Amino acid sequence: MSVPMNVPRIAPRRRVLKAGSIEFAGDAIACTIRNISETGAALDVMSPLYIPDRVTLVMQTEQITRACRVIWRKERRIGVTFE
Repeated sequence: MSVPMNVPRIAPRRRVLKAGSIEFAGDAIACTIRNISETGAALDVMSPLYIPDRVTLVMQTEQITRACRVIWRKERRIGVTFE
C-alpha cells in the first residue's frame, strides 16, 4: 500500500533528529528519526529496499518501542504509521 506524501496527516508531526533502529525478523537496522507524531514518523535509512511492511521502531534514548507499518518509501526515507 502506498500513501502519497501530500495527504493531510491526522496528527501534526514535529521535527526531530534522533537515533533509532528498525527491528524485524531478529535483525536491526539503524535509522534516523526525522519527524514524529502520535500516529507515525518519517525515518532516514541507508536503503528502504529490504525493510518489510511491518517493523518495530526502537528509540532507546526515549525508551520507546512501537509496532509500525510502512506506508511509503522514497529514496532513503520511509514513512511509518504506528499500530
